[in-house]
Amino acid sequence: MPSKAIKVLFTTVVLTAAFAGLMWTTMQGGTEYYKLVEEVMLEPEIWQGKRLQVHGYAANVLRNPRSLDWRFDIQNSVESTKHVVHAEYNGIVPDTFANDAEVVISGRLQGNTLIVDANGIMAKCPSKYEAKPAFTTGSASDGGDR
Repeated sequence: MPSKAIKVLFTTVVLTAAFAGLMWTTMQGGTEYYKLVEEVMLEPEIWQGKRLQVHGYAANVLRNPRSLDWRFDIQNSVESTKHVVHAEYNGIVPDTFANDAEVVISGRLQGNTLIVDANGIMAKCPSKYEAKPAFTTGSASDGGDR
């Protein structure tokens, strides 16, 4: 009986270790830090080479007319240029990607430049997030509000 209990315990330990190892290796490769521009630029050396998702606003968007190479800045707000991350990307960008567009950029920080991953640009569509006009209950033709 003790030998059967040892076998069960050993099997449980091995399976638990294998499961933990599998989870560790699987999750380690997909980890990304979600940061605002100012968080990255306060101490950029901490974020060197790490996978980041940086939230901010696109500025100074430039495209090479002979290729799909893009260079742009990501700043903490439309008006402020206090904190800026320079970015480089090669590929097709979303239709809503332009100056002042709110964006989340995925990539790795190398020096002072964020090298953007393939399909690493997400731009919000401003029209979807604008407030709708207020609904009124009456009009001049029917005698006003009720």
